Amino acid sequence: MGFTHFNTRGESHMVDVTEKVATKREAIAKGTVHMDAATVEQIYAHRIHKGDVLEVARLAGIMAAKQTSQLIPLCHPLFISGIEINFTRGDKCIHIEAAVRITGQTGVEMEALTAVSVAALTIYDMCKAIDKRMVFSDICLVKKTGGKSGTFVREE
Repeated sequence: MGFTHFNTRGESHMVDVTEKVATKREAIAKGTVHMDAATVEQIYAHRIHKGDVLEVARLAGIMAAKQTSQLIPLCHPLFISGIEINFTRGDKCIHIEAAVRITGQTGVEMEALTAVSVAALTIYDMCKAIDKRMVFSDICLVKKTGGKSGTFVREE
């Protein structure tokens, strides 16, 4: 299979999905923000002076998913029907998971990955005054359903 973002002359172009059938599609992405245990504690105790870190990160992730086509060249603007972003507390980290849904002609993998990435960046931004050593890791697609290529599930 060739690269679909280039035409026969090697020029970049947005893939034409006009003839594709609209199907229900979902993509789930995840990632982790590693930080000091004290930072995790302060986030969950709501002691970060900038506000509720996880709710701001959730909103940022949702907003970013909706703007993916403005950030990533050649992504289609989409009418997303649902976005969920969840956080799971670890001892020295916060795990992020984003699920994005659509009924459409193209998938939402990039939207889910963008949501996780921007949620992670927002956590960093809100906590950098107390922990500049935070690290993002393992941002990846976990699952995608729908479309011609069918279902993908990451095997750990």
